[in-house]
Amino acid sequence: MPKPEIEFKDYDTEYQWRNIEGDTLGIKEKILSLDPETGDYTRMLKFPPGIETSETLVHDFWEEVLLVEGSLYDIAKKETYLPGYYACRPPGMTHGPYRIPNGCVTFEIRYYKK
Repeated sequence: MPKPEIEFKDYDTEYQWRNIEGDTLGIKEKILSLDPETGDYTRMLKFPPGIETSETLVHDFWEEVLLVEGSLYDIAKKETYLPGYYACRPPGMTHGPYRIPNGCVTFEIRYYKK
């Protein structure tokens, strides 16, 4: 079953923030759409102020990220990303760790190439 068709909805009121399984930093997500067969999904991700991640991340899926609010500092690259910054990462690309001094919200699409 592919992701469902969804007409415009207010993601602030129609979807609830929820804890991410296994997370210890207080990061929350709102899953906006999900394809249960492939694992592809679209979500909002909310990082609380003052956290710092310690891992360099590498994924086995494509990832697109748009920074919606706040800021994100890539510790390894020594770069700060602000609202409007966008990334499209293929499987195997590394990124992070990150410092989030004031918190941030991202819009994220993850999909597995078929």
